Amino acid sequence: MTSWTDLKSALAAQNYVASDDLAVSLHLALSLQRPLLLEGAAGVGKTEVARVLAAAQNTKLIRLQCYEGLDASQAIYEWNYQRQLLAIRASSEAGETGKLVEDRIFSREYLLERPLLAAITQEQAPVLLIDEIDRADEEFEAFLLEILADYQITVPELGTITATTVPTVILTSNGTRDLSDALRRRCLFAYVDYPDRETELAILQARCAGIETHLAEQIIGFVQTLRKEDLEKVPGIAETLDFAAALMGLGIADLTADPAALQATLTTLLKTQSDRAHITTEVAQRIAGKAA
Repeated sequence: MTSWTDLKSALAAQNYVASDDLAVSLHLALSLQRPLLLEGAAGVGKTEVARVLAAAQNTKLIRLQCYEGLDASQAIYEWNYQRQLLAIRASSEAGETGKLVEDRIFSREYLLERPLLAAITQEQAPVLLIDEIDRADEEFEAFLLEILADYQITVPELGTITATTVPTVILTSNGTRDLSDALRRRCLFAYVDYPDRETELAILQARCAGIETHLAEQIIGFVQTLRKEDLEKVPGIAETLDFAAALMGLGIADLTADPAALQATLTTLLKTQSDRAHITTEVAQRIAGKAA
């Protein structure tokens, strides 16, 4: 992409409405070949950024989902032990022993590439999504820095594997724990917030082709007002789209027309029992009245 506006247009072609700040951050990450850390609440579209960026560049998306206890065997590589044992048995039956067998079973043929190793061995630079880095242990975060610094991985039995191409790295964080200063210094940074009314309306109209303008405006007004309630789990953009699909599927053209039907569709927006109990039919109708 020659400019950030070109990139923003390319994302729009994938039905992703990016803010100017986000489009500039992505453009800089591509130009400087630096990882980009996207931080924000769950459901604001951080993971989707990586998916649409890969689609816009017509390249592969490689995803590493982080979790507590994630280690090298899940993130980088591990040996295919079952194949190695079969190869050892076959070699033994053929009378082969020693270093020849060892060299064979510790070759790339027997190496299982996990996301981080796979990302640096592609012929065409992929988009590497390291999703929810804040859920991983601090030890893994430190280990990740080593890889991102030089885009190379050392396998003791094989030596150093240097990147064939440098991937575009997108890290996401929901802010559940503080990330290290070292990681933040290594990355460019962008905060992804819930979209404003105009942006979320544009997203809805892009993703739900054929939705009536009046209903779309009501939906956005309803969801954005709902987010101001004291909720345990605030609905994100994906929930907004599910809500719209549910309403259209039921043939609802106005949020104030059928209180029972509206209440039933809140299952797409409210994901805990406490939130369902908090948003009663009366509260939903009050919010719908404001959105009308």
